[in-house]
Amino acid sequence: MKGSDNYLKLVYWVDEYQCYVGRSPGLFFGGVHGENELVVCKELVKVIDDWVETYEKEGKKLPPPTANKSYSGKFN
Repeated sequence: MKGSDNYLKLVYWVDEYQCYVGRSPGLFFGGVHGENELVVCKELVKVIDDWVETYEKEGKKLPPPTANKSYSGKFN
């Protein structure tokens, strides 16, 4: 299992920027972007893996995993 497997990955089209954006909420702010959805997804996984590796090398505690969570689907 890779470090990125523990974190939610979102890739979506943004009309305002005319590109795909990839983010990992709960792990880092910002993200990656590009014209090809698959390329953005692959780059996002690489960035997440790099973040996890950096946290581990520096002995920092990783944020709680965001993948494989159950959500109610309700908005408050």
